[in-house]
Amino acid sequence: MSEISTKETTFLQNLWDDREAAKLESTPLELLRYRSNLLGEDLRITNFGGGNKSSKFELADPLTGQSQRVMAAKGSGGDLRSIGTTGFAVLYLDKLEALIPRYRGEAHEDEMVGFYPLCAFGENRVAASIDTALHAFLPFPHVDHLHPDWAIALAASANGKAKLEQFNRKYGRRIAWVPWQRPGFELALMLRKAVEDTPGCDGIILGGHGLFTWGTTQRDCYVNSIKTIDQMGEFIEEHVARGNRPKFGGPAVTAVVADRDSTIAELFPHLRGAVSSNRRVIGHFDGSEDALTFANSKWAAGLCEMGTSCPDHFLRTRISPMFIPWDPSKDETPKIRERIAERITKYRQDYAAYYHAFAEPGSPALRDSNPSVVVIPALGLFGFGKDKREARITTEFFVNAIHVMAGANALEDEGGHDKVLPQVRRAHQAQEFKTFHNYVALPRLEAFRIEYWGLEEAKLQRMPPEKEFSRKVVVVVGGASGIGREVALQIAKRGGHLVVADANGAAAQETATEAAKLSTKEMVQSAPLDLTSRGTIAAAVRAAVLQFGGFDSVINTAAIFPTPDPSTPAETVWSKTLHINVTSNFVLAQETAKVLKAQNLPASIVLTSSANAVVPKAGSEAYDVSKAGINHLIRELAIGLGPLVRVNGIAPATVVAGSSMFPRERVIVSLQKYKIAFDEKESTEELRNKLAEFYAQRTITRRPILAIDNANAICFLAGDQSAKTTGHVIPVDGGLPEAFLR
Repeated sequence: MSEISTKETTFLQNLWDDREAAKLESTPLELLRYRSNLLGEDLRITNFGGGNKSSKFELADPLTGQSQRVMAAKGSGGDLRSIGTTGFAVLYLDKLEALIPRYRGEAHEDEMVGFYPLCAFGENRVAASIDTALHAFLPFPHVDHLHPDWAIALAASANGKAKLEQFNRKYGRRIAWVPWQRPGFELALMLRKAVEDTPGCDGIILGGHGLFTWGTTQRDCYVNSIKTIDQMGEFIEEHVARGNRPKFGGPAVTAVVADRDSTIAELFPHLRGAVSSNRRVIGHFDGSEDALTFANSKWAAGLCEMGTSCPDHFLRTRISPMFIPWDPSKDETPKIRERIAERITKYRQDYAAYYHAFAEPGSPALRDSNPSVVVIPALGLFGFGKDKREARITTEFFVNAIHVMAGANALEDEGGHDKVLPQVRRAHQAQEFKTFHNYVALPRLEAFRIEYWGLEEAKLQRMPPEKEFSRKVVVVVGGASGIGREVALQIAKRGGHLVVADANGAAAQETATEAAKLSTKEMVQSAPLDLTSRGTIAAAVRAAVLQFGGFDSVINTAAIFPTPDPSTPAETVWSKTLHINVTSNFVLAQETAKVLKAQNLPASIVLTSSANAVVPKAGSEAYDVSKAGINHLIRELAIGLGPLVRVNGIAPATVVAGSSMFPRERVIVSLQKYKIAFDEKESTEELRNKLAEFYAQRTITRRPILAIDNANAICFLAGDQSAKTTGHVIPVDGGLPEAFLR
């Protein structure tokens, strides 16, 4: 171990800081957290949510006060990069070891997980990972289980065991090979035996899976892990250089799309709609060099059909990605849309066949039959998930899988490989494992045993329920202030993805920043949008599509209440007011409907009318008529865009608080008009409150109309609770008798 620790690394950086670690030395759990965060920092070392770390040490039993041997390991579903000390399951080591005599064999291994809560130390109630026994039964104080691309490339190679022997000789290592076995109690015992059977064993490669390393101290464990991974990187990159072979058989598609973003913006909604047939998903696009090299290659279709190898990859990327053949030098863009429709039908059929081939009476019900990754030559990778983060992570996982495939291809020998693959543990499994240019994918049966594993289902059932706007993207025009701002914040609170669009781009970004605090940065975007310009509307729509794959609701709260200089011609005021308050809503509906129709998913548009639409007043003719126009536009759009898109509106009475339509000067004019006493020293908000109270007294409820009141009504109309309401305008006016519908 000491020799390994003193060598420099080629690819990975040793981030261990002895001074920082010394501060944590007295708290083993903090030091384990520190080690985990360092290893989780680099995606070349492990993926999001993947891998596990453990440490064995002694703690005083909270009941008896006596020193007890315990093991801390990452809890179920945790992420190494972000994990804190509260994310580790802490268990009595003696109790875990006492489970070995209770083990009734592989057919019953799942029942062992039920004992883990009984082994919890003290008040620790973190759900133990399925990897718990794998760490507990290795005779080392500190253990790392990781999924680095270079290690999985070895693990997923048809000649992987022979190449590992070469690696050991080259680097003076004693890393053992263990054939494929689903993570669990059986694999834990296999790991322990591999160490016993390999004198001086300093690591383990799990066939088709990943890497185990360890150390006598936390630092030694960390250094051993990065050094081992780095050496494997050197080993594989030497094969890449020595082989001098084009990646994935070389390019099949060499044409470059002149305006790739425009092509993606056109296709993404079609694709998002196609893969949302079971449940709505959010999209992410990756057009990196790695993604394009793979997508354009001769072997891409074959490797996509094979699917991934490592269970952590597979659980994100499904049994296989969906490959859409396309060559822009031969086919027009519309051809992709046709192929998406063809391929998605076949993918669902194949997935259903896969499920029914392996499902047993007690298996969980068939879940989503759509792909989570789509590969298109000349464009790249499209990933999908329940939210933006999951979509991005899913795409990242497949990029990791691409690296694994490339590494396995590079390790291919001219003479081929042994007839029986080293991943095979039992003879009857030999026909299940398939190869493609030395790459070995996870067999369909083993994939099913993981995807529809009762323990995996239990983990899914523990997930919190989804929120009202989960899996949806909402575009809020006028989101920088007033009602629009409140709508944006409500959408964020209710789990939605959000595009805050406004003519004031800086203010839109401020609202987006506030909304991100209620959800995540990845779920929120801002965009400048001038309602008088179709170009800016189209640009905001395109930005939303490129970010999320599409959107599900469009809300417009922006409008103007003209207060022109008396010398301004009436026709100028009239024209501008109707253009912004009516025509722009029609243009907005036109531009957004292109995306909504392409997705072919139920969607909604919510526009903002006013009580003034039915209450005639002197001096506000242009505004009042424009809002009357909105009322009828809502009905026209509901008919024109139905049944796919619902169109509704709200009709607020005057909302003064926080409204950009009520600057201080207008408030003062109104206070003077209604002879309401005020002091020039009062703040703008205090003046607004006085005016709002005055307006409230004219209503039945006698309560001021607030932005949140309107936001709640808008969210109702935008969401599924109003799924059977369209062409309707809801008054939010406190009960204004003169505005009662006639």
